[in-house]
This record gives sequence, structure tokens and C-alpha cells, in this order.
Amino acid sequence: MIFYHYLGVINFVLVKINSMKTNDIFNLLHNAIESKFFGKKISQREMAERLGVSMRTYQDWRLGNSNPQAAIAIFKMLSELEDEEVLRITKRIRLRLKEDLDE
Repeated sequence: MIFYHYLGVINFVLVKINSMKTNDIFNLLHNAIESKFFGKKISQREMAERLGVSMRTYQDWRLGNSNPQAAIAIFKMLSELEDEEVLRITKRIRLRLKEDLDE
């Protein structure tokens, strides 16, 4: 059941990516991460720390003052994949990131 919920969210995000501005995508993802923690607010400073960027950089991304080209490319690449492929890829990325943190 949760699997299908995530597929629905991923599909919605991917359909919207090509018509969305980058800052809209960052805001959507920020809100999705907050939802994962049952609505607990995550400050921009905390999210920036999680991403390894300055708070100012993260604020600029969310406000649309800066559009990181790598993020745009990643979003566009993900939009080319089917839902199941996106889920598989993001799980692999998450596992690799966890492994890197454990080292």
C-alpha cells in the first residue's frame, strides 16, 4: 500500500517537473520530507546542513534566486524514467548515501 502511495507521489512529481520551476521542485521536496516526519517543520538551516550547502544557497534555491544546473539535469533525467525505475534508482542512491555516512 505504501509502495503504491510513493509511486503516485513520484508520478505526480515527474509529470510536473517539466512544467515547474526549479524552486517549486525544491519546495515540493522540502514539504515532502517534512511530511515524512509527520509535519515536523524542518528549518532551512537544518535542510541546508543535511544537503551540505550553506543556508543562503538553500534559501536561494527555494526562492528561485539560483537554479543549480546539476539539479535541473537530474530532475529532467528522472522525468525520462518510468515510476518503478525512479523508485529503484532513488532507493539505490539512498543506500549508497547511507553507506558513505557509515564509513
